[in-house]
Amino acid sequence: MSEERARRVLEAAGLRSDRLAECRRLSGGTYNTVEELLLTDGSRYVLKIPPPSSVPGMAHERELLSAEAEFYRGAATVDVPAPRVVAVCLDASAPTGCYLLMTACPGDMWDDTFQDGEQAVLRRELGTQVARLHRVTGPAFGYPSGALGPLAADWRTAFTVIYDAVLDDARRYEAWLPRPVDEVARAAKSAYDALDEVTVPRLVHFDLWPGNILVERPEDGGRPRIGGLIDGERMFWGDPLADFVSLALLGDIKKDQDFLTGYQDEGGHAEFTPTARLRLALYRSYLYLIMLTETVPRASGPEQVSWVRERVTPELTAALDELGQ
Repeated sequence: MSEERARRVLEAAGLRSDRLAECRRLSGGTYNTVEELLLTDGSRYVLKIPPPSSVPGMAHERELLSAEAEFYRGAATVDVPAPRVVAVCLDASAPTGCYLLMTACPGDMWDDTFQDGEQAVLRRELGTQVARLHRVTGPAFGYPSGALGPLAADWRTAFTVIYDAVLDDARRYEAWLPRPVDEVARAAKSAYDALDEVTVPRLVHFDLWPGNILVERPEDGGRPRIGGLIDGERMFWGDPLADFVSLALLGDIKKDQDFLTGYQDEGGHAEFTPTARLRLALYRSYLYLIMLTETVPRASGPEQVSWVRERVTPELTAALDELGQ
């Protein structure tokens, strides 16, 4: 069935389906099904298929393929290495069903096998690429998929909807949180004034942890380089500061001098003023709320749930404490 679907997608995209040599499932996807399509001429594509509508998920996870396509189109305008959209279908009644077909990027997921000097060079390069991403502006604020409603004219309105949605998810799924949901909501609301500083909707990936950054190792033994920023399905138009959360997942971006040097040298703005730190605390709490809550609809196993609670709880608590100060 997987190969049949892949052939239909290739035909719909104007590519010859008889050139499909192999279709293999890729690991790492937590929501969509991801497959690599290898053609007889050596070209590689990546195919994403959303789960059936009956599969439980978070409120913001509807229509993720449209958001991912939006991210890749934006990245292409500023020459950031990322997949390029080949074809996309958002009509579930189409013969192919919904899908996103894109080019494959070179490299493998960033891991800890690089030497310190290589890591430093890669972090500076990443800072440069993210600064370029943040030059891309959108029509308004929020998730472009429309999963949480239409885009908003201001960031405060958009982020209030975004934050309320994850709190509603926590209530709906009866997710375990270190503090009552209403207490979390009050802490976030106390810092919303800081959001008024953001006046331009910019492209935010919001999931740039190492697993979504491909690194290419040249065969000639040269220095490694970033091959692609992938899985842009959770992008939104908003405050570029929000990207700093996943870029320093469970850590502190202010300590990543290599990244910040590359980011600022490329024109990125990264001043951690009191209001900027409040906004960063809001975005940290939002991501960590997602990580704790999504274990329920994902039906995560006991080991994964234990890991998330152990690692995420202190970070969420610290972010909420910053909001309440």
